[in-house]
Amino acid sequence: MSTHTQYRVRPEWIDYNGHLSEGYYVLVFGFATDAVLDEIGVDAPYRSSTGCSVYTVEAHVRYLREVGPDSTLDVTSRVVTAEGKKLRICHEMSANGGLVATEELLAVHVDGASGRATRLPEHVAREAAALVEPLPEYAGRSVG
Repeated sequence: MSTHTQYRVRPEWIDYNGHLSEGYYVLVFGFATDAVLDEIGVDAPYRSSTGCSVYTVEAHVRYLREVGPDSTLDVTSRVVTAEGKKLRICHEMSANGGLVATEELLAVHVDGASGRATRLPEHVAREAAALVEPLPEYAGRSVG
């Protein structure tokens, strides 16, 4: 089951070429990741009560089309792997009816006290596993 979020491009996100600056694609994808984490139970109360969180350790972004000022960004997010300590999430960003960017990320569950990766707790693993969808065609590619 996919998660859907929506964001409005802010004027300060527009670069000297007149379109969305590359760092803001990643910022919006980060917001979308937070929405997925909230949905599976790695929310603010969980983080404060356990000292655990999820850290992104690798990400691959594809910038497919320019995004202009005042655009609305629609992000569809899907969990594609939830096993042990790891989560793999894919995001697809659309604007003006077309796909503008994708992000694939690998994240690990980390115990803040030890600084080490640790297994997802049972309730989080269960919620994440319930959201797992097939890998999209763009996932798993390298930069080329």
